[in-house]
Amino acid sequence: MNSETPGQTAATAPHGADHRRGPLRPGERVQLTDEKGRHSTITLTAGGAFHTHRGFLSHDVIIGTPEGTIVTNTTGQQYQVLRPLLSDFVLSMPRGAAVVYPKDAGQIITMADIYPGARVVEAGVGSGALSISLLRAVGDSGSLHSFERREEFADIARGNVETFFGGPHPAWNITLGDFQEEVVRTEQPGSVDRVVLDMLAPWECTDAVATVLAPGGVWISYVATVTQLSRTAEAIRADGRFTEPDAWESMVRGWHLEGLAVRPDHRMVAHTGFLLTARRLAEGATGLVAKRRASKTNFSQEDLNAWTPAAVGEREVSAHKLRRAAKDAASKIQRGALEKAEKYGADQDGTPETPSRNQVAG
Repeated sequence: MNSETPGQTAATAPHGADHRRGPLRPGERVQLTDEKGRHSTITLTAGGAFHTHRGFLSHDVIIGTPEGTIVTNTTGQQYQVLRPLLSDFVLSMPRGAAVVYPKDAGQIITMADIYPGARVVEAGVGSGALSISLLRAVGDSGSLHSFERREEFADIARGNVETFFGGPHPAWNITLGDFQEEVVRTEQPGSVDRVVLDMLAPWECTDAVATVLAPGGVWISYVATVTQLSRTAEAIRADGRFTEPDAWESMVRGWHLEGLAVRPDHRMVAHTGFLLTARRLAEGATGLVAKRRASKTNFSQEDLNAWTPAAVGEREVSAHKLRRAAKDAASKIQRGALEKAEKYGADQDGTPETPSRNQVAG
């Protein structure tokens, strides 16, 4: 069955687009939703099965069917089958660091004006959640150069990105090392359209960002605390090569919909982080001074201590957990390599998945 849109072929379709269309195939991740609205994510394997305390569901019943199919397991339990959306994938993928929530990723894409063909650099890859959104925004013709200090995080991110797109993305390059050192070594001055920083101390990168960012280019930072936000804003103002920074946060509250019982959910995704943007001025131009400034712009030692990893609630991730997450992400690449699944068959390792790896509670 041809899954491309009219005028497109597999060679010309955007990378990963063919994996989002057509019947469900071995190696694809699918989301099962039961009658109570609970979600489970599995990777389809010929001959495999999804087991719960309420019976099991053969993968062969799902393979070859279109999205939106309703299937029944051995005890009559029904499931709705759909491909996971990006937001579903991000919240269920292996991780070594906290992910950028979909609500923030959407704000970053829009407010930083990241467009197809843009040249973007990113620091603080974490588990690759934001990298996936950035790659979808820049497309095959754009460029995303990601910088990560920890090799374990880079491995996890690479596994998640390749799982989502069905293989390596042609627009993505990842470099190990400190952003402020590596970006000026690998990128030409004034050659970058957008800079996205998700790190503890973005104010340390002011000169590096100003060097590589093109005039009019956007710098957007994602920080967790008010202290980080304040210090980054003051560093941008003090540098003088950027416009006055803007900052905000977004909070999302779902609604309960059942008959006349229409009300806000008791739980909501509230504060996850602050976003701050500024734009690069032309070379030699001086930023306009705000008419109203805070009376205190210097920081005490107490202020500086407030942004340490421990102070902002960042837990140290054990090396064992990182190795396990990287291994899990890499194994999903093998199971999810759709371009290699030319016909129905077992995974490359020939073994079905275990429920502990496949089942992710919604």
